[in-house]
Amino acid sequence: MGDMQKTAIIIPCYNEEIRLDLSRFSESSAKNQNLHYIFVNDGSTDSTERKLDALCRLNPLRIQYITLGKNVGKAEAVRKGFVSAFERNFENVGYWDADLATPLEMIPKFCEILESTGKHMVIGSRVRLLGRNVQRRAIRHYLGRLFATCASIILGLPVYDTQCGAKLFRNTKELRMVFQKPFRVKWTFDVEILARFILCERFMDRTPLMEFSVEYPLDVWIDIPGSKIKMGDFFLGAFELLKIFYFLRWPGARNRHMEFQDR
Repeated sequence: MGDMQKTAIIIPCYNEEIRLDLSRFSESSAKNQNLHYIFVNDGSTDSTERKLDALCRLNPLRIQYITLGKNVGKAEAVRKGFVSAFERNFENVGYWDADLATPLEMIPKFCEILESTGKHMVIGSRVRLLGRNVQRRAIRHYLGRLFATCASIILGLPVYDTQCGAKLFRNTKELRMVFQKPFRVKWTFDVEILARFILCERFMDRTPLMEFSVEYPLDVWIDIPGSKIKMGDFFLGAFELLKIFYFLRWPGARNRHMEFQDR
């Protein structure tokens, strides 16, 4: 994959000592010369940083990590990673879950979609179809479907799966704007990312989100034990969706757009 565009993948990590598979990241970076990993150690209290340091020593040119002084949550950890990536000359920037529920082998496929279609965004989607290996606990699947339906209605987009932790973006002015300011929500920041793009479309006369994004049904997604998502987070997610509804649909949206535009 030597012709793959220069791509940075942000990997947020919080107490991932047990689940962090160093060999898979090392092999991936060795195979793809234009693929870079930026790990964000989100104030871990276990040996995550020690493992990240060992991993970066294997390929310091294409694997780096940054450490946050305290645990700030996945949303801000991902955002900090994007800000770091924007300081370098990456054509594509995305984020991936550290547990590798979505295999790293999917990253070149996502890059190929961006390059061949001219799209600006690829979103992984956990759809159980014939010929695809998507393994997800039933309760999380059905709660996820309820959440995704509500998110789709609020956004006004036919999006199937907003919460999959595998997304890749072309490095555009709009993307940098979207990630400039901390998100208003923590658990549902994936939805807020889309909402911010919609406000760019609405108030800056940009290309409609429907035209520059694509949702790709993953070939493989396996629910890895040890997830930090708890049942109570779904109730928190419902509350956060209301905040996103206000952000996107309530009068004064132009001013809220200007807040993250001028940061």
